[in-house]
Amino acid sequence: MSGLLVAGTSSDAGKSALVTGLCRALARRGVDVVPFKAQNMSNNSMVCPDGAEIGRAQYVQATAAGVVPHALMNPVLLKPGTDRRSFIVLMGEPAGELEAGEYATGRRELARVAFESYADLAAHHELVICEGAGSPAEINLRRGDYVNMGLARHFDLPTILIGDIDRGGVLAGLYGTWALLDQADRALLRGYVINKFRGDRALLDPGLQEITRRTQMPCLGVLPWLPGVWIDGEDALQVDRWRRDLPVGDDPLRVAVVDLPRISNATDVDALAGEPGLDVEVTDSPAVCEQADLVVLPGSRSTVDDLAWLHARGIAEVLVRRHGLRRPILGICGGYEMLAEQLDDEVESRAGTVPGLGILPVEVRFAKAKTTRVASYRFEQRDVHGYEIHHGVCEVHGGEPFLDGVRVGQTYGTMLHASMENDGFRRLFLQRIAAATHRAWRPQAGAPGHAARREAMIDTLAEAVEEHLDVDALLGLAAGGSR
Repeated sequence: MSGLLVAGTSSDAGKSALVTGLCRALARRGVDVVPFKAQNMSNNSMVCPDGAEIGRAQYVQATAAGVVPHALMNPVLLKPGTDRRSFIVLMGEPAGELEAGEYATGRRELARVAFESYADLAAHHELVICEGAGSPAEINLRRGDYVNMGLARHFDLPTILIGDIDRGGVLAGLYGTWALLDQADRALLRGYVINKFRGDRALLDPGLQEITRRTQMPCLGVLPWLPGVWIDGEDALQVDRWRRDLPVGDDPLRVAVVDLPRISNATDVDALAGEPGLDVEVTDSPAVCEQADLVVLPGSRSTVDDLAWLHARGIAEVLVRRHGLRRPILGICGGYEMLAEQLDDEVESRAGTVPGLGILPVEVRFAKAKTTRVASYRFEQRDVHGYEIHHGVCEVHGGEPFLDGVRVGQTYGTMLHASMENDGFRRLFLQRIAAATHRAWRPQAGAPGHAARREAMIDTLAEAVEEHLDVDALLGLAAGGSR
């Protein structure tokens, strides 16, 4: 058994993408490889075939490796509910809450489960590629760490750093990370990778040579900027990762996605963004929501709080007005719950009974038991596949059925995540939106489907890894441990 840890100089440095590319590249070589992340802090999650909830990034990495996603690959998932409280998902199941003050000291049991999960994967697979979280240089959190150098030390894992040169300061990030670690942690750092490089490599090399001279870490490769690659991310640092890569054309169908403070499963709109002829904008602007052809109210990890934000921001008024004018709205999970007449929440916010937007004939009660499952529904003789993650139980008393939810006029509500990843359903639904808004949009003949587009992105990552990284050296590091 062997393992390797990919750590970053910062959040969103490219750890998830690198692990995804390595999983696909090594699986192509015939290596029995699996991904692992001891702890995710993310509201982007996915449901495994057995009903376990894990981080979306690890689900995609498992897909890249050609293995069935499992809770062992992400045993601890923290879902931020407020700035000071996160909901714990342990081995795919709800397991209470973690307050900010407990973050550094109250995680002994979480670490135990994470270490046991890694050991289980390592015992049954040839190679485990681990993804760190944030940066290992967060030395204020080192004492209770079990996802970065705490994991590496426990299992003697060789560790590589990745830094995003497009953000600026990558050389300082690499050197600063190395310098801040104590000697025992630093000894596990075996190399580094530069991500998202554009330009003349000759101008970069002197800096890399100096980093190597000062740290004794070799450069294991420089990944180029990869336009059009925006696979599912673990967090919401940038919801619209696809924004600058996808041309929208003339006279597009305009979709406004409300940028909720506690947005959850924002990946639901990725398939919309990839559809030719759509201009998908993630926004907190009432004016943009007013003018759009379709407003998407996405999921939320704190539905009642985000509902209050809608009112304070002025978007609630826009949604009510749109509904009255029969201008399209789609609410997904928490967004669907906000459109209801009433919410009774003693679980997430503990706010009790609060009025919803009153747009859909629904009453929502938050149950202590959490629903996590893959699910399928029918829409106009089509099967629509997706998954559900929710505490809310909806009692519908009117309207027309829509998937597992309801439709009134041009306002739609559903608990089903990933419905838009079904190509036939997505295009049919968008044709309905175009007809309702008197737009000329039609599906583009021959356009790739969402799954095909994602596979192409994963393959592009794998090909970049093979071309620009020393994959043999990485395999040698993994096989030889940290020594």
